[in-house]
Amino acid sequence: MRIGLLTEGGYPYVSGDARLWCDRLVRGLGQHEFDIYALSRSERQEDEGWLELPPQVARVRTAPLWTAEDDGVTLGRRARRRFAECYQELAAVLCEGDGQASLEVAEGAPGEQEVPSADVADRFANALYGLAELARGEGGLVGALRSESAVRALERACRAPGALRPAREARVPELLTVAAQLERALRPLSLDWYEDDALGSVDLCHATAGGTAALPGLLAHHFAGVPLLVTEYGVQLRTHYLASADAPPAVRALLAAFHGRLAAETYRRATLITPGNSHTRRWQERCGADRAKLRTVHPGMEATRFAEVGEAPDGADPDTLVWVGRVEPAKDLISLLHAFAEIRKDEPKAHLRIVGAPAGAEGEAYLGHCRALAAQLFPDEAEGVHAVGDNPVSFEEIGGPDAPTLAEAYAAGTVIVLSSVVEGFPLSLVEAMFCGRATVSTDVGAVVEVIGGTGLVVPPRNPRALAEACVSLLRDSERRERLGAAARARALELFTVEQNIAAFHSIYLEIVSHSPVRRVVLNEAGEPLPFAAPAESHVPGRWTGPMARVVARGGPTWATGTPVRATPPLPATEAAR
Repeated sequence: MRIGLLTEGGYPYVSGDARLWCDRLVRGLGQHEFDIYALSRSERQEDEGWLELPPQVARVRTAPLWTAEDDGVTLGRRARRRFAECYQELAAVLCEGDGQASLEVAEGAPGEQEVPSADVADRFANALYGLAELARGEGGLVGALRSESAVRALERACRAPGALRPAREARVPELLTVAAQLERALRPLSLDWYEDDALGSVDLCHATAGGTAALPGLLAHHFAGVPLLVTEYGVQLRTHYLASADAPPAVRALLAAFHGRLAAETYRRATLITPGNSHTRRWQERCGADRAKLRTVHPGMEATRFAEVGEAPDGADPDTLVWVGRVEPAKDLISLLHAFAEIRKDEPKAHLRIVGAPAGAEGEAYLGHCRALAAQLFPDEAEGVHAVGDNPVSFEEIGGPDAPTLAEAYAAGTVIVLSSVVEGFPLSLVEAMFCGRATVSTDVGAVVEVIGGTGLVVPPRNPRALAEACVSLLRDSERRERLGAAARARALELFTVEQNIAAFHSIYLEIVSHSPVRRVVLNEAGEPLPFAAPAESHVPGRWTGPMARVVARGGPTWATGTPVRATPPLPATEAAR
């Protein structure tokens, strides 16, 4: 079967999101053919180039989200009127939206996400697809979306009766900001990806994230009826909400309404949705996803590089705690250091190794703050007056002399600690489980789902609870060994690349087997011949190679070509022979 893999800011580029699991998925499903449709986020990402692609990748088409040249399209009078109608309706739906409620949910306030009513959802969809059809017919809408008429339509919607209070109070600079953000988000409408020789020809669109990444899949479904699968290992909608947290109220409310409406439309049109964990699944359900469409598929991780450590777990220093990850405020290393101060009171020989590189400029500043706190909490200690002092906390990076590889970093400790206050799917925790290590983690994100009773879990921002859990494991070697073995068994069962690939292979077959045939075979009179498509056409392989070609309506690659006549039935006398 032919898969259209839709990405934003990731695969096939060397840097970015989801590149590793996408690469493993494509390589693991060699019996299928993949077309990659990638949206890039920056010029730097494009300059860094692509990963080496396997032979099952038939082609790659890319488009930049970070810039868009004017397409030079000049709309005629009728097209301008149609654009004004659709954009005005889109803006009206956003101004009547529940942006403030969405922001409260994103910030952790109690209550459920307000799911758009059927009327509102239909109005948003009609406006979105109306713009898409206009872009397809005119050759693009980049200029129109940047025009003064777009800003004026947005302003009229904000001033209309019943608009959100933040929208009514929007000033011109804020309207310009919102219009610019909408233009960026709607750039996929102007791409030439939706014809019969592009996404219209694939058997299935697989969006590797929600939001803008899924928009080409929505349009392929609208124009050619291609089924859409949406995978989310992080919540794009929540990311958008938090990214606009410092923006003016009008900008926050309008953009929150747009991304909320787009998420709801994506979930409504998707054939199946595959969240990576229960945390993501709950967000999707809040935004209107049908539970019957949801299939949890955990991220697949490479277990072989941790096999040597996991199969020989006795080599760790019994007094060493290890933290591994990106150094940034969300990891709450400050609480970890305060917890370690409590641990040292009960276990004076304990050491803490913090292994990881800072994440950007903010991470650099945070690392400096952590180093200063460690120096303050743990002045250099020495066993005697003539010995050199040694701080019990060390800051290291993978590739250094003490931690040449990731596996060796985990192997150095008898207990692995995760102290985050915000976490999606805790990859470092799964890696520790592969290594057969006992773990102490904070109850955030999908931690409890991943651990499943094979480690200790404490509340976030609670150094005393974190310290007590660590001390209990440092003092009980049998319990550490028992938990580590159980954690390794659980990780090998649920979180390997093999189970991830097998799950998606099964889902691909399920979706295609339930999708209507988008092809036509003509009879001798030139009319469609019913029941002409064999059931084998939905099974991976070249089953239809020797059969008659058919008229493609965005169908599979093996079904493309010019219309042909079906073989006429034999006369009754010859059939009797």
